Amino acid sequence: MRTIQGDMLGSGLRFAIIASRFNELITSKLIEGAKDALTRHGVSYQDIDLFWVPGAWEQPVAAKEIALLGKYDAIITLGAVIRGDTTHHEYVAGEAAKGLALVGLEYRLPVSFGILTCDNLEQALIRAGSKAGNKGTDAALAALETAKLMKEIRSMEGKKD
Repeated sequence: MRTIQGDMLGSGLRFAIIASRFNELITSKLIEGAKDALTRHGVSYQDIDLFWVPGAWEQPVAAKEIALLGKYDAIITLGAVIRGDTTHHEYVAGEAAKGLALVGLEYRLPVSFGILTCDNLEQALIRAGSKAGNKGTDAALAALETAKLMKEIRSMEGKKD
């Protein structure tokens, strides 16, 4: 049995980060975690582009437009949807997740989901760099590993054992 997996060496890869301005207190911490993770794994600052959108709802359409450019190896989405007094958060987070998954499938491009879905601000702060680590870091590392796996899989095209 062969095992095919992506390594964590990001030199030469290009990443798009899409960040939601809504809940920017949280998002800014997620961005720092993502940028730190990528550069620690060999990605050049010049190979990371940051795109701002108003909120999580706008991320799928931005991701699709970025995917159309064909210049990135992966897209990392970052933000926070925090429960309020209504069910609005369920629609925003759910549709953002569906839309981002569709972009990844349609364009054969890793799109990592680093949008926090929390009950309150305290939970979001914990996931953006304190006790629970930084989910921006996790999203960036998932994007890196999946981008490298995609390169490995594509290098197998047309090869027979």
